[in-house]
Amino acid sequence: MTAATPDASQPAVPYGTPEAPRIAVRGEARLEVDPEIARIGITVAARGRDRRSALDDLTRRNAALLDLVKSYGDAVERLETGAFSITPELTKHGRGERVRTYHGSVRVTAELTDFTALGELTTRLADLDLTRVDGPWWALRPDSPAHREARKKAVREAVQRAREYAEALGTSLSALVELADIGAESAPPAYPQAPGRMRTAAFAGAAEDTPAPLDLEPQRQRVHAQINARFTMVPPQL
Repeated sequence: MTAATPDASQPAVPYGTPEAPRIAVRGEARLEVDPEIARIGITVAARGRDRRSALDDLTRRNAALLDLVKSYGDAVERLETGAFSITPELTKHGRGERVRTYHGSVRVTAELTDFTALGELTTRLADLDLTRVDGPWWALRPDSPAHREARKKAVREAVQRAREYAEALGTSLSALVELADIGAESAPPAYPQAPGRMRTAAFAGAAEDTPAPLDLEPQRQRVHAQINARFTMVPPQL
């Protein structure tokens, strides 16, 4: 008779023994911190009766857009061009494939760390011809100290919770058996739905006819950390 083999997909729970009782706890931490970066999406468009005129207008407007964003210097940490398109629009009536006009667009993403410049930049971008501005989307950097602080706080909570269980039995912890990360933080999405309000001041060197900057307020970011921990304790006298 063959002995049944344990299911490898079901890990064995490390139960304790009377000589080394175990305590299993979960540590959790939730923090709210100020954002570190803000992203905006900019789409510039052009149209023309022929492909070349649409492309020339789009090139000119895209260059003006990039020059404006780059003029803010170190306030802009990253500037990236995304999708580009030139699309013919066909006539609705008549026979054959006759092109009525051409539509062009370029998508640009800017990431700012200087929130003082953000309100003014978004306003000046929105004032450009055939330009759409989306955002801002607030976020933390992947290596933000806030993530590390949340993990440390979760560990401290797990230790404190295990110690309280042991004290309730009239004993104390003796050793850490396991510490398991079960999704240390729930980072915000790349583009969270986070348009908000942030107070801004005029940026040095702006033109006199610049529209009044938007009043924006950074959205607080939530950081979540969870861990599982197992400890052994001194056998209690029950």
